[in-house]
Amino acid sequence: MNEVDEIKINVVIAERSYRLTIKKADEEKVMKAAEVLNERVKSYKKVYDYRDYQDLLSMVCLQLATLNVKYESDAAYKDQYLEQKLDDISVLLSENIDSK
Repeated sequence: MNEVDEIKINVVIAERSYRLTIKKADEEKVMKAAEVLNERVKSYKKVYDYRDYQDLLSMVCLQLATLNVKYESDAAYKDQYLEQKLDDISVLLSENIDSK
């Protein structure tokens, strides 16, 4: 990272502050991610019995990791489907070009 592109920010997650050095372009994403984490921790706090924030953060991590796996699987399926359709189009184009 170029020092000119870097900024230092404080992010609070589960009532704990973290000092981060990030790319300026990523600031909004990082702050939004921290907000999502805190909202999920807050909602789990209302519903589940827990000993400390680590329990809540572990549940949030599991939920987000599960969503990530699902999205990666969905993306792989869509990529495979798209690749097949492009191959089909390529065959059709080749057949039509060769027949002229």
